[in-house]
Amino acid sequence: MSRVLIAEDLYLLRDGLVHLLQAHGFTVVAAVESGPDLLNGLLELRPDVSIVDVRLPPTFTDEGLQASLEARKQVPGLPILVLSQHVEQLYARELLADGSGAIGYLLKDRVFNAAQFIDAVRRVADGGTAMDPEVIAKLLASNARNEPLAALTPREREVLEAMAEGRSNAAISQRLYLSESAVAKHTANIFAKLNLAPSDDDNRRVLAVLAYLNSR
Repeated sequence: MSRVLIAEDLYLLRDGLVHLLQAHGFTVVAAVESGPDLLNGLLELRPDVSIVDVRLPPTFTDEGLQASLEARKQVPGLPILVLSQHVEQLYARELLADGSGAIGYLLKDRVFNAAQFIDAVRRVADGGTAMDPEVIAKLLASNARNEPLAALTPREREVLEAMAEGRSNAAISQRLYLSESAVAKHTANIFAKLNLAPSDDDNRRVLAVLAYLNSR
């Protein structure tokens, strides 16, 4: 049973998350509403996964992400799932840059059902990634002028975005209406163009791609 910490300043959303997670078998160890309380909770409780809003009291700017970054410096690989209305590209890169995984970034208004959200929570708790396609698109767009990325075909970029969301070749195949062999070929091309060694480990290959993007 995974232990979850929630950091959200809006009472109704915070309470709703508590009940949703408990209904799906999670144990909520704390539900906090400020950046300092989040950092203390992350370091003292060491939850299996934390669901974090970006903008928390006292200044409502970036306390959630700052606390998450500081906690991961002290506890490498501490699982963090950002749930926000905003795409903070700089901090998204910082969270992803160490390549240790256990990171998610979802946009509140693009979480369409409980199953999608719970799947993302479990994926991050297990050390994987769960990235909203819009977040990935903005990260890729900010790197679009980099020569290796510019060399990707439109289809390869679609495959790369799906990989960055944490999807397997089979899932990418279903989503893009391609055969698994075609997805494997596109994946090999992506690795070659980005100078990344191929890997059969889906999580490691996604983290490698994200680390590459964030290092440019």
